[in-house]
Amino acid sequence: MRIIGGKFKGRVVKFPKSNLVRPTTDKVKESLFNYLVHSIDFEDILVLDLYAGSGSLGLEALSRGAAEVHFVEKDYNVSRILKENISSLNADQNCKIFKMDAVRFSRMECKQKYQIILADPPFFKNDIHKVVENVMSNRILDDDGLMLVERSIQTKTEDEVNFKCGAFKRIGDSLIYQFKY
Repeated sequence: MRIIGGKFKGRVVKFPKSNLVRPTTDKVKESLFNYLVHSIDFEDILVLDLYAGSGSLGLEALSRGAAEVHFVEKDYNVSRILKENISSLNADQNCKIFKMDAVRFSRMECKQKYQIILADPPFFKNDIHKVVENVMSNRILDDDGLMLVERSIQTKTEDEVNFKCGAFKRIGDSLIYQFKY
């Protein structure tokens, strides 16, 4: 995997050898960020990367001008690779890792508001429905912010019922759901 745009363009992001992580493909990432750069000014924003894995999505946002990225990753070994990826970009001062699951993080009282929230959970992990509910009810997302969630075409019916909306974009077997206030 690599960073596809911005100041870290072309830099490689290491991925852990684990069945707990499913990397976002370059095609999906490129499509997401093409949409985001036309929707939000990345300069000096605060970004949240839920189910961070290697941090590929959050590091892409940082590369494009985000001031700070918060990563939520509960697995110790995966978060260790995430930390290595952040350090390899000399971005430690712009990143914070929360070693906990996304449901717990989204239940917490956050003092920060995120302009972009990215969530790429394992495709068949359905706690994302509770996470989206928590994010919206706890007002973690900035009033003008966007939350994007990547899911599988195979979970479409269940996702539409729980999210109470359809996907706004399909990329291969991935569906992208968008949430905002």
